[in-house]
Amino acid sequence: MREIKPGPALAQIVRLYRIIDFEFTHNNPIPPKAYTPRPEQCLQFFPTPTIIEYANKSKSIKPKNALLIGQHTIVNNRTVYKKFLSLQIVFQPGALYRLFGFSLNEITDQLIDAADIFGGAIEHINDQLYHAQDHLEMIRIAERFVAKLANGITNKALPIDLVAQQMLDASQPLDRYVSSAFLSHRQFDRQFIERMGIAPKEYLRVVRFDQAYRMKSRYPEMNWFNIAIACGYYDYQHLSKEYKAFTGYTPSVFFAMDSPERLLGTEEVY
Repeated sequence: MREIKPGPALAQIVRLYRIIDFEFTHNNPIPPKAYTPRPEQCLQFFPTPTIIEYANKSKSIKPKNALLIGQHTIVNNRTVYKKFLSLQIVFQPGALYRLFGFSLNEITDQLIDAADIFGGAIEHINDQLYHAQDHLEMIRIAERFVAKLANGITNKALPIDLVAQQMLDASQPLDRYVSSAFLSHRQFDRQFIERMGIAPKEYLRVVRFDQAYRMKSRYPEMNWFNIAIACGYYDYQHLSKEYKAFTGYTPSVFFAMDSPERLLGTEEVY
C-alpha cells in the first residue's frame, strides 16, 4: 500500500493517489476487507477483479473498470483474489462538486460505475494501469487523466472548500470552522452537504473514527482509552458508541477481524 501526493498543478483537485498492490503466493483463504468509512470521495480503478458487498444489500457489486465512490458512513466488505491491484484518486474536499456541479449527497454511500460519469475513456485508462510497468507509471497515467478533467473545471473554489480540508484533522470545534468560511450555520450546512455529501457534524464524526481506526493499526499496543482521548473523544464509551454506529461492532471485536493486509503481515495505517 502506498499513498503518493499529486504534482503541484493538481494539488487543488487531488488530495492523494493510493495504490493497493497485493499478491498472495499461497492458496489459503483470503479474508474479506472490511472497508471502513473514511473522509474521502474518490475514483477507484480495478485492473484486477474484486467483489464489493454491503450488509444491508443482497446484491454484490463487481466493478467492471472503475467506480466513483461517494462519501461513506457505512462499512462495505471487499473480497479480493490472489492478485489484487487498485488505484484510488482521492479528491480534495469539494473538488468533485467543482468538477461536475451536482450535489454530492446524491452519491453518499453509493458506488457509481465510473463510465456513467466519465464515458468510455475509463476502460482505456484501466487497461493502461493494468499494463503499467511500475507504480510511478500508474501515477503518470492518473495525472494525465485528472489534468484533462481539471481543464474543464467551471466552479471556482470557495472558502468552505479550504475549511473542509482543514476539518480533516478535526482539531477545532465546528463553530470555528463555520466562522472561517464566513457563512452562517445554515449556509455552511447547506453548502457543505452539497459539496461533501454529508452534514459537517457527520463529517467530523467520520474523521475522528478514521483517525482512531488508523491509530490502532499503527500502534496496536496502544489501549482504546488513550486512542479515544488522542482522537478527541470524551472517553472510551464515546469511542465505542461511534464504532458500533459505523461498523456494528465494538472497537476490540472489529479490530480483531482478519484482513488481507494482516494476512500479509502489514496494517492499514495511512
